[in-house]
Amino acid sequence: MKRTNDRAQLAADQELGIGNVLTSLAGRGTGLDRPALTFDTDVEDHPAWQPLTLHELDQRVAARAAALHALGIAPRDCVAVFVSTGADMVLSYLALARIGAIPALINARVAGATAAEYIRRLRATGVLADEAHRAELAPHGLDTPLLADVADLGKGDPAKAPPVYRHHADEPVVITHSSGTTGLPKAVGHSHHALFASIRHRLTLPKPQGLDRMLAALPTAHAAMVIAVNLALTNRVELAVLSEQSGSGVLQAIERWKPQSVLGFAATWSELAGEDLSQWDLDSISVWWNTGDCAHEAHIRRLVAVGSRRSLTPQGIKRTKGSHFVDGLGSTEMGHSQFFITHTPTTDRYGRCIGRPHAFSTVAVLDDDYEPLGPGEVGQLGINAPTLSLGYWNDSVTTYRTRRNGFFLTGDLVYQDEDGWFYHVDRAVDAVELPDGRKLFSAMSEERVLAACDDIRECTVVAVREGGRVTTTVLLIPVDKADIETDRTAQVLAALEDHVAATVDRIVVVDPELIPLGPTGKVRKVLLRERFLAGERFEAGGSRTGDGAVLAS
Repeated sequence: MKRTNDRAQLAADQELGIGNVLTSLAGRGTGLDRPALTFDTDVEDHPAWQPLTLHELDQRVAARAAALHALGIAPRDCVAVFVSTGADMVLSYLALARIGAIPALINARVAGATAAEYIRRLRATGVLADEAHRAELAPHGLDTPLLADVADLGKGDPAKAPPVYRHHADEPVVITHSSGTTGLPKAVGHSHHALFASIRHRLTLPKPQGLDRMLAALPTAHAAMVIAVNLALTNRVELAVLSEQSGSGVLQAIERWKPQSVLGFAATWSELAGEDLSQWDLDSISVWWNTGDCAHEAHIRRLVAVGSRRSLTPQGIKRTKGSHFVDGLGSTEMGHSQFFITHTPTTDRYGRCIGRPHAFSTVAVLDDDYEPLGPGEVGQLGINAPTLSLGYWNDSVTTYRTRRNGFFLTGDLVYQDEDGWFYHVDRAVDAVELPDGRKLFSAMSEERVLAACDDIRECTVVAVREGGRVTTTVLLIPVDKADIETDRTAQVLAALEDHVAATVDRIVVVDPELIPLGPTGKVRKVLLRERFLAGERFEAGGSRTGDGAVLAS
């Protein structure tokens, strides 16, 4: 069977979805010996960094399904998965989906107390955890039973796996969670067809450049990882799954595994951009694929300067220096990025441009009454797409609060220009209205500062309202070789809009360890605002004080 015909048949198969891609492909009996998934840790007797073929992957998942079935796990049981490695997360998800249970994937970085409360609200049947995460949960009085250690699941007999569950299009298949930057992570349910919708769409299109050998530097419990695994399987390409996503770890994996493309979040691009990329062998990279929050221009420009891509030249199609960066905007609830824009070393459409919507998505910019706004007007982003989640697990109140006039309200503030390009300015919870009626957009302010300051790797802008006054703190994290004593006040203020610069009372170079992050690497600005209102201040160089002193470096 030709590969093009294979992709078209998969796209047309309405039985296919996020719950049964692996078993469906194995059942076809073709390509069983092709490399499929590679993990950075051993899988039983299979060594790390050696690819599992489709057949080997199917057998290891069947072994885990047999072990789970023997533990009494049945269809529609919700089972929390709280583990450290990409192999344990992905194989547990595939095994639970195979028997019709509903895996609830939990980011390994979630604190034990938070995870215990999250699991309680899931009303889960049981918890799959490794030794480290069983210890994390132990002090918190969790009532949900701890099932077998994930290290033992691979000992099951594949021949004793129960029949493959037949998923219905609208049934929940997997639960992932939000970033938790504003509080307890929200559990988000995804259906068999919804989380597969973007993959089905891509299967109807020509296979894109850079999709032969992919490195997933994504949080392993995120919906984006579930999509990446099934995108790779349906396109019959190789995918390597990283268990952690630090900049140095990703660079080491690129040198070792030589991927054509890397999939990641904005936090990873920030770390990569802070490295001296000339010291690493990145020639294999053709495409960086971003999902979740849109990326900053300063980070994108450093990444597209390395690697190589196919380009049309006067001499024909040739490989040229520099890579592609595919940006957009997505979230757990959206189920997939809803926009896309491709950058190269020669492109210049930035300013937090998130591109245009995918063909499967209907988007709108809405005012406070949920009516459409015109070009240039900033409003709430509304999405109507087949990729949308089912809603928040065991929380219909929040689910229906975020659905208005046929749209899911993402919590993002955006605008559209006259040519149909969309731009992201902030999260609604982080924007502040100033006394004169204008708005301070923290994300757009960070974009401006990073674009203006070459020696700054990351910037966090935090605005707080005290009485009738708004004060803004600009926290800077320099690249490793930058002088932390340099006075950047004039440079930062010049980069900001005048009405934003007028609110700034502190510009501080800080130790990155002092910036509170959520499990996926997002800055917890809500927590920073609470700290600042309580009188906490960050001193230049990294320490904290509660004396309220105004400090700048």
